[in-house]
Amino acid sequence: MSIQYDEQLSYLQKPEKADIPAEVQEIFDNNTDFQRDNWGFINNLFKVLPLNPLQYKAFLDFKASLFTTKTGYLSNADKEMIGLVVSSTNNCSYCLTTHSDALRGLVDDPAWVDTLTYNYRTAKLTTKQRALCDYAYFVTAYAREVTTDQVDKLRAAGFNDHEILEAAFVAGFFNYTNRWVATVAPIPNPGHFKHNR
Repeated sequence: MSIQYDEQLSYLQKPEKADIPAEVQEIFDNNTDFQRDNWGFINNLFKVLPLNPLQYKAFLDFKASLFTTKTGYLSNADKEMIGLVVSSTNNCSYCLTTHSDALRGLVDDPAWVDTLTYNYRTAKLTTKQRALCDYAYFVTAYAREVTTDQVDKLRAAGFNDHEILEAAFVAGFFNYTNRWVATVAPIPNPGHFKHNR
C-alpha cells in the first residue's frame, strides 16, 4: 500500500509525493508495508524523511549495510545496544524510543533494555557488552580524546579488528542520526512505547 504524507510529524514541511521518483517510492512503500504488517504501525520518521528522497534512500542503504546479519561481525543486539548508549548520551529521545523497541524485540528482556536505556552502567552486562558500551559512551562524550586506548580496550575484551571497525561504524552512525533527528524533531509513535513488552 502506497504511503501518504498527510500528517505534520516534525519541524519540517511534509513530503510531496509528486517529488519522489516512483522507483524510490516503491522502496519506501516496501519498508512501511513491512512495518505495518509486523508492528501494526509505521515509524513516523518514514513519513518525514522522504522530503529529500534520494538522501533518505542513501540513509536506508547505509543503515541496511550495518544491520545485515549476512555480512556483519557483531550481533544486531550488540549494535542496538551501542545505539542506545550513544542515544542516551546525546539525549535523543526519538532514537531511544525506537531503538529500545528494536532491542526489546531482539533480546526479549524489557527490564534489561529499560535499565540500559536509562544508564548502561547499572545494567547487568557481560565483559564484552560492557566494553562495547564503554566504547560507545567514550567516543560520543569525548570524541576529541579518542586514542589507541579505545581499540586496545576492545581487543582486551576479546574483539577482533573487524568487530572493532563495525562498532566504530555503528557508534558513528548513531551519533550522525541523533544529530539530524534532533534537528528534525519527529514525533515518536505511541506504539513504540508498548511494543515488544
